[in-house]
Amino acid sequence: MDHPRSQSPLTGVSRTALGVAILRARESAREDRLFEDPYARGFADAAPEAVPEAALPEDGQAERGAPESLGAVFYGQIVLRTRVFDDYLLDAAGSGCAQVVLLAAGLDTRAFRLAWPPGLRLFELDLPELFAFKEEVLRGQGTRPRCERTVVPADLREDWPAALVAAGFRPDAPTAWLAEGLLAYLSAEEAERLLTGVGSLSAPGSRLSFEHIERGREEAVADIRARTGGTAEHVIGLWKGGMGPRTPQWLTEHGWHTEIRPSAELAKSYGRSFAEPPRGGFLTAVRA
Repeated sequence: MDHPRSQSPLTGVSRTALGVAILRARESAREDRLFEDPYARGFADAAPEAVPEAALPEDGQAERGAPESLGAVFYGQIVLRTRVFDDYLLDAAGSGCAQVVLLAAGLDTRAFRLAWPPGLRLFELDLPELFAFKEEVLRGQGTRPRCERTVVPADLREDWPAALVAAGFRPDAPTAWLAEGLLAYLSAEEAERLLTGVGSLSAPGSRLSFEHIERGREEAVADIRARTGGTAEHVIGLWKGGMGPRTPQWLTEHGWHTEIRPSAELAKSYGRSFAEPPRGGFLTAVRA
């Protein structure tokens, strides 16, 4: 299928969603893939020159000791988190959460590719310019959601809870929340405000999940700079670090029961090894 080609209007954090889509397309082409995203290639094809740094070296072509591309650095993390969050959302949907909210949904296609139970309502929140690009590409692929999908254009640094409720979200119904690849781009104050909003809309039994990085921003930035030869400033300059390692304690203090599973443990459970083992872990919280 031909896809519309354009100069992507995405900038800043929204532009990183294209890089993630490229990596998901790469994983989907593997015989031992951990997931299949048949729509990811469409986003990459629609703006082929937008994120060259997401490219991966051909198998066996990377030079030992040479700087890595951002795609190579983050490939394992993106692949693992996609599968982990697929499983998290399907488990939550099958266990009483009739609503799913994707915060900073980016170019996520779970509404179209996962086998949702009947009656599942899925809300995607992100910036208007991202949805303008995303919806055009999806229309070109002839996609149809496998659940009731609602797009909510909103800035998560502003009054997004009001926009979500206005779009039909029910605060009295258990909800599965996902903040994939989001918190690192927020300041501590912005992250706390976001999670406070999530808590205010979460009925008992609601769930929340996101990546948990135990190291601080400065350590993470230094590591990426060293591995990429200092060519990743346009991305790591966007990182603010969120609330960092204290996030689980904050959630516990605000009515959530939390659990963290290490990335290495999860990768092993899927029978997959990565050249660079994914660091950190994945946090899941349940509303008391």
